[in-house]
Amino acid sequence: MTSAPEVIGAMHQPKQTPPLSPVSAAVLPDGASDKAADELGSEDDLYEDLRGSGHRFGHPGGGGGEQLAINELISDGSVVFAEALWDHVTMDVQELGFKAGDVIEVVDATDKEWWWGRIMDSEGWFPASFVRLRVNQDEPMEEYLAHLGEIQALDEGQASLGSLSGPGLPCKEQMRTNVINEIMSTEQDYIKHLKDICEGYIKQCRKRTDMFTEDQLRTIFGNIEDIYRFQRKFLKTLEKRFNKEQPHLSEIGCCFLEYQTDFQIYSEYCNNHPNACVQLSKLMKVNKYVFFFEACRLLQRMIDISLDGFLLTPVQKICKYPLQLAELLKYTNPQHRDYKDVDAALNAMKNVARLINERKRRLENIEKIARWQSSIEDWEGEDVLSRSSELIFSGELTKLSQPQNKSQQRMFFLFDHQMIYCKKDLLRRDMLYYKGRLEMDHMEVIDLEDGREKDFNISVKNALKLRSLNTEEIHILCTKKPEQKARWLRAFADERRQVLHDRETGFSLTDLQKKQAMLNACKSHPAGKPKAVTRPYCDFLLRQKHPSLPTALPQQQVFMLAEPKRKTTFWHNIGRLTPFKK
Repeated sequence: MTSAPEVIGAMHQPKQTPPLSPVSAAVLPDGASDKAADELGSEDDLYEDLRGSGHRFGHPGGGGGEQLAINELISDGSVVFAEALWDHVTMDVQELGFKAGDVIEVVDATDKEWWWGRIMDSEGWFPASFVRLRVNQDEPMEEYLAHLGEIQALDEGQASLGSLSGPGLPCKEQMRTNVINEIMSTEQDYIKHLKDICEGYIKQCRKRTDMFTEDQLRTIFGNIEDIYRFQRKFLKTLEKRFNKEQPHLSEIGCCFLEYQTDFQIYSEYCNNHPNACVQLSKLMKVNKYVFFFEACRLLQRMIDISLDGFLLTPVQKICKYPLQLAELLKYTNPQHRDYKDVDAALNAMKNVARLINERKRRLENIEKIARWQSSIEDWEGEDVLSRSSELIFSGELTKLSQPQNKSQQRMFFLFDHQMIYCKKDLLRRDMLYYKGRLEMDHMEVIDLEDGREKDFNISVKNALKLRSLNTEEIHILCTKKPEQKARWLRAFADERRQVLHDRETGFSLTDLQKKQAMLNACKSHPAGKPKAVTRPYCDFLLRQKHPSLPTALPQQQVFMLAEPKRKTTFWHNIGRLTPFKK
């Protein structure tokens, strides 16, 4: 089995390392003398040399003219194909996974960084920097599809063999040997990749205090140095369990189980990665930063990929572990001493990836929640984010409270730990006024039967009761239909489960994250601008399966580019015209 190349070229090493350009010496290695620096000339000379050296920076797909030409071809009805340069491994259902050499039909190239493509019956987003356009776009696909069919048939034939694969090991053991060797080699290459980033970029950046602050470096590189230290320790453990003479006898499943908690270190990096892209994008608009980063790459003899491409690799790596373990389990006999550990390791790494994805989604949601709060008039008390980070459910309910038993129509928003209720404006039904909140940590939810309610001494239908465990506070909430009541009861149960899950996994927001989200929300609502919250926006907070670009993109691009991919219907359009259902 041929080892598949790793993402971003970390495992796809070129046959020759890029030649060291003379200008790369402008990034001084440790111990370089001031005299050497003087001989190199000024920074302006360095930038001028780099500008004329023919090196490309940033997006490998070329400039805006080429991108415009691609979109014109697509608009004219032409079929545009691109060939994958590297593997794109992903666990996101909205992304298109492929291997190096695959041919992809480009459906939408509107965005510079992420394109929408199709392979056979699969569609999704993929990084534009991972592919190159085919020179002859008119070449038919029959040859490629026939070749793909031959490869699939060969794989199926190998899987069905029970005899020997060559003069040595039985087929399954040979396949296990190949997978083990691939895991070890990709891990070693990944360590080198991390070392190149830490020593080739971070160390050089820290020398240039005139160009970078520590906060900037922390934003751009996140905790990648911590990841580097952890991965070295993990590799040493793998090497101890690796059987060099008979790789198929290696027992490496226990290594993943031993460090399954430590892998959660990737959560911080993945959560920070969108901020890194934004910060790096700002710096790359200034020529001296473009040339400085290129000089760093050349000095470290790294392959010709821009810095944002290198920084994406840890995100891809944590997603690839479950895929590698699944392949290893496939070729491990149930009688093998490593079988149970590999099976458990696969589940453990799936859980790690799932936890990282969930935390990333939650952190992306807090700015949406902050913007929602900033749209509410007459807000009182602490911010929603002071205790909550997830909108569980929302809808219109009839509220009855003691002692007057007054009936009020209110919009309720159920978050983890609390529920906010608001009043609609009489004229502008899309504008909401804050009216209060209920502390869900101290509330008991009671399903009421239709009929007379003893505490309020009134007849109720489709009702439920919220009773405080600490005070005599009681509220009755009524829905219009039994189905709506059942949905609210499930939502209250979901809220308790969410709180328990966060407590078990240790999820919480930092004060800095809360503060930054509220500051960003305030900027989005300048003074004097009317504030309103609409039903489509509330739906957006709750929607989980809406096609969206990978979160490496700035959020403002995500919303704009994702929307055209959603199929709209007549009723959906009507719903957008009516802010709230009545």
